[in-house]
Amino acid sequence: MVDAVPSAWNLANVLTVLRIALVPFFAWALLADGGHTTTGRLIATALFVVAAATDRLDGWLARRSGQVTDLGKLLDPIADKVLIGTALVLLSWLGDLPWWVTVIILVRELGITAMRFFLLRYVVLPASRGGKLKTVLQSVAIGLYLLPLDALPSFVSVAAVIFMGAALVVTVVTGLDYARTGLQIKRAASRPPAAGL
Repeated sequence: MVDAVPSAWNLANVLTVLRIALVPFFAWALLADGGHTTTGRLIATALFVVAAATDRLDGWLARRSGQVTDLGKLLDPIADKVLIGTALVLLSWLGDLPWWVTVIILVRELGITAMRFFLLRYVVLPASRGGKLKTVLQSVAIGLYLLPLDALPSFVSVAAVIFMGAALVVTVVTGLDYARTGLQIKRAASRPPAAGL
Protein backbone atom coordinates (compact mmCIF):
# COMPACT_ATOMS: atom_id res chain seq x y z
CA MET A 1 0.00 0.00 0.00
CA VAL A 2 1.41 3.38 -1.02
CA ASP A 3 1.46 6.11 1.64
CA ALA A 4 -0.46 9.24 0.73
CA VAL A 5 1.73 12.14 -0.31
CA PRO A 6 0.75 15.43 1.38
CA SER A 7 -0.85 17.84 -1.05
CA ALA A 8 1.25 20.97 -1.62
CA TRP A 9 -1.88 23.12 -1.33
CA ASN A 10 -3.16 21.95 2.02
CA LEU A 11 -4.77 24.19 4.66
CA ALA A 12 -1.43 24.99 6.31
CA ASN A 13 0.06 26.29 3.06
CA VAL A 14 -3.11 28.23 2.25
CA LEU A 15 -2.75 30.01 5.61
CA THR A 16 0.86 30.82 4.73
CA VAL A 17 -0.25 32.40 1.45
CA LEU A 18 -2.99 34.27 3.35
CA ARG A 19 -0.28 35.78 5.54
CA ILE A 20 1.36 37.23 2.44
CA ALA A 21 -2.01 38.43 1.10
CA LEU A 22 -2.69 40.39 4.30
CA VAL A 23 0.48 42.46 3.93
CA PRO A 24 -0.93 45.10 1.51
CA PHE A 25 -3.96 45.66 3.77
CA PHE A 26 -1.67 45.98 6.78
CA ALA A 27 0.51 48.51 4.93
CA TRP A 28 -2.52 50.54 3.84
CA ALA A 29 -3.85 50.71 7.42
CA LEU A 30 -0.47 51.71 8.82
CA LEU A 31 0.05 54.51 6.31
CA ALA A 32 -3.53 55.83 6.44
CA ASP A 33 -3.75 59.56 7.22
CA GLY A 34 0.00 60.00 7.62
CA GLY A 35 0.61 56.88 9.67
CA HIS A 36 0.16 58.32 13.15
CA THR A 37 -3.56 58.21 13.85
CA THR A 38 -4.69 56.08 16.77
CA THR A 39 -7.36 54.31 14.72
CA GLY A 40 -5.03 53.53 11.83
CA ARG A 41 -2.33 52.21 14.14
CA LEU A 42 -4.77 49.99 16.01
CA ILE A 43 -6.15 48.55 12.77
CA ALA A 44 -2.61 47.97 11.48
CA THR A 45 -1.65 46.30 14.75
CA ALA A 46 -4.70 44.04 14.61
CA LEU A 47 -3.94 42.99 11.02
CA PHE A 48 -0.30 42.36 11.91
CA VAL A 49 -1.30 40.22 14.90
CA VAL A 50 -3.71 38.17 12.76
CA ALA A 51 -1.08 37.66 10.07
CA ALA A 52 1.60 36.76 12.63
CA ALA A 53 -0.78 34.32 14.33
CA THR A 54 -1.14 32.34 11.10
CA ASP A 55 2.57 31.57 11.38
CA ARG A 56 2.00 29.52 14.52
CA LEU A 57 -1.25 28.03 13.22
CA ASP A 58 0.03 26.86 9.83
CA GLY A 59 2.99 25.05 11.39
CA TRP A 60 0.79 23.38 14.00
CA LEU A 61 -1.72 22.27 11.37
CA ALA A 62 0.97 20.89 9.09
CA ARG A 63 2.57 18.84 11.87
CA ARG A 64 -0.72 17.63 13.36
CA SER A 65 -2.14 16.47 10.04
CA GLY A 66 1.13 15.06 8.72
CA GLN A 67 1.06 17.55 5.85
CA VAL A 68 4.51 19.06 6.15
CA THR A 69 5.60 19.76 2.56
CA ASP A 70 8.71 21.16 0.89
CA LEU A 71 6.54 23.99 -0.44
CA GLY A 72 5.47 24.85 3.10
CA LYS A 73 9.06 24.73 4.36
CA LEU A 74 10.02 27.19 1.63
CA LEU A 75 6.97 29.49 1.72
CA ASP A 76 6.71 29.84 5.50
CA PRO A 77 9.97 31.75 6.09
CA ILE A 78 9.34 33.83 2.96
CA ALA A 79 5.90 34.85 4.24
CA ASP A 80 7.47 35.81 7.57
CA LYS A 81 10.07 37.95 5.85
CA VAL A 82 7.50 39.73 3.65
CA LEU A 83 5.38 40.61 6.69
CA ILE A 84 8.26 41.52 9.01
CA GLY A 85 10.19 43.36 6.30
CA THR A 86 7.21 45.47 5.27
CA ALA A 87 6.49 46.41 8.89
CA LEU A 88 10.11 47.35 9.62
CA VAL A 89 10.54 49.47 6.49
CA LEU A 90 7.27 51.34 7.07
CA LEU A 91 8.04 51.94 10.75
CA SER A 92 11.43 53.37 9.83
CA TRP A 93 9.92 55.43 7.02
CA LEU A 94 7.43 56.87 9.51
CA GLY A 95 10.28 57.72 11.89
CA ASP A 96 9.24 55.28 14.62
CA LEU A 97 12.20 52.90 14.32
CA PRO A 98 15.87 53.70 13.54
CA TRP A 99 16.84 52.75 10.01
CA TRP A 100 19.98 50.93 11.20
CA VAL A 101 17.79 48.40 13.05
CA THR A 102 15.76 47.75 9.91
CA VAL A 103 18.87 47.46 7.74
CA ILE A 104 20.58 44.92 10.04
CA ILE A 105 17.47 42.74 10.22
CA LEU A 106 16.70 42.94 6.49
CA VAL A 107 20.30 42.18 5.45
CA ARG A 108 20.16 39.05 7.61
CA GLU A 109 16.73 38.02 6.35
CA LEU A 110 17.50 38.58 2.67
CA GLY A 111 20.87 36.88 3.00
CA ILE A 112 19.38 33.77 4.60
CA THR A 113 16.56 33.68 2.03
CA ALA A 114 19.12 33.82 -0.81
CA MET A 115 21.10 31.05 0.86
CA ARG A 116 17.95 28.91 1.17
CA PHE A 117 17.29 29.23 -2.57
CA PHE A 118 20.92 28.38 -3.33
CA LEU A 119 20.72 25.26 -1.14
CA LEU A 120 17.51 24.02 -2.82
CA ARG A 121 19.64 21.89 -5.11
CA TYR A 122 20.79 19.97 -2.05
CA VAL A 123 18.09 20.28 0.64
CA VAL A 124 15.13 22.38 1.80
CA LEU A 125 16.42 24.18 4.88
CA PRO A 126 13.55 24.57 7.39
CA ALA A 127 13.36 27.19 10.13
CA SER A 128 15.37 26.24 13.22
CA ARG A 129 14.18 26.67 16.81
CA GLY A 130 16.37 29.74 17.07
CA GLY A 131 14.87 31.08 13.86
CA LYS A 132 11.38 30.56 15.23
CA LEU A 133 12.32 32.36 18.46
CA LYS A 134 13.69 35.20 16.35
CA THR A 135 10.40 35.48 14.49
CA VAL A 136 8.41 35.53 17.75
CA LEU A 137 10.62 38.26 19.25
CA GLN A 138 10.47 40.33 16.07
CA SER A 139 6.70 39.96 15.92
CA VAL A 140 6.21 41.03 19.54
CA ALA A 141 8.59 43.98 19.16
CA ILE A 142 6.98 45.15 15.92
CA GLY A 143 3.50 44.68 17.38
CA LEU A 144 4.47 47.01 20.23
CA TYR A 145 6.00 49.58 17.87
CA LEU A 146 2.84 49.54 15.75
CA LEU A 147 0.69 50.65 18.68
CA PRO A 148 -0.11 54.36 19.07
CA LEU A 149 2.69 54.72 21.65
CA ASP A 150 2.06 58.46 22.17
CA ALA A 151 -1.37 57.60 23.56
CA LEU A 152 -0.15 54.79 25.83
CA PRO A 153 1.80 54.66 29.11
CA SER A 154 5.57 55.07 28.79
CA PHE A 155 6.29 51.49 29.91
CA VAL A 156 4.86 50.25 26.58
CA SER A 157 7.54 52.19 24.70
CA VAL A 158 10.20 50.81 27.05
CA ALA A 159 8.93 47.26 26.44
CA ALA A 160 9.05 47.88 22.67
CA VAL A 161 12.72 48.91 22.87
CA ILE A 162 13.63 45.92 25.08
CA PHE A 163 11.90 43.39 22.82
CA MET A 164 13.42 44.93 19.70
CA GLY A 165 16.88 44.77 21.28
CA ALA A 166 16.38 41.09 22.12
CA ALA A 167 15.05 40.43 18.61
CA LEU A 168 18.08 42.14 17.09
CA VAL A 169 20.53 40.02 19.08
CA VAL A 170 18.75 36.73 18.26
CA THR A 171 18.44 37.79 14.61
CA VAL A 172 22.21 38.24 14.27
CA VAL A 173 23.12 35.10 16.24
CA THR A 174 20.73 32.83 14.33
CA GLY A 175 21.82 34.39 11.04
CA LEU A 176 25.41 33.39 11.76
CA ASP A 177 24.23 29.89 12.74
CA TYR A 178 22.26 29.50 9.49
CA ALA A 179 25.29 30.66 7.51
CA ARG A 180 27.45 28.05 9.28
CA THR A 181 24.88 25.32 8.55
CA GLY A 182 24.61 26.37 4.91
CA LEU A 183 28.39 26.26 4.53
CA GLN A 184 28.50 22.77 6.04
CA ILE A 185 25.79 21.55 3.62
CA LYS A 186 27.64 23.06 0.65
CA ARG A 187 30.95 21.51 1.70
CA ALA A 188 29.36 18.09 2.28
CA ALA A 189 27.69 18.22 -1.15
CA SER A 190 30.96 19.23 -2.82
CA ARG A 191 32.95 16.30 -1.44
CA PRO A 192 33.60 13.54 -3.96
CA PRO A 193 31.89 10.24 -3.09
CA ALA A 194 34.04 7.77 -1.17
CA ALA A 195 35.60 5.11 -3.33
CA GLY A 196 34.02 1.68 -3.00
CA LEU A 197 35.92 -1.15 -1.41
